Amino acid sequence: MHVLPGVEEAATVVHHGAMDDVLPTAQTLATWIDANGYASAGYARELYLECPEDPARWVTELQEPVVRA
Repeated sequence: MHVLPGVEEAATVVHHGAMDDVLPTAQTLATWIDANGYASAGYARELYLECPEDPARWVTELQEPVVRA
């Protein structure tokens, strides 16, 4: 376990499915960040909410620290 430092503001999206298929979800998040006047402000994080045996049923929150551009 590793404790991460807090962030002031983050853009997030929830991905449903295997992480092999996460690219379109990550691109949606990046597009939203750009379209809404934000810029990335650090390393992205992944929070695994549900990880059953079948990766197609995983639920993962993608978190991107942001600042106003």
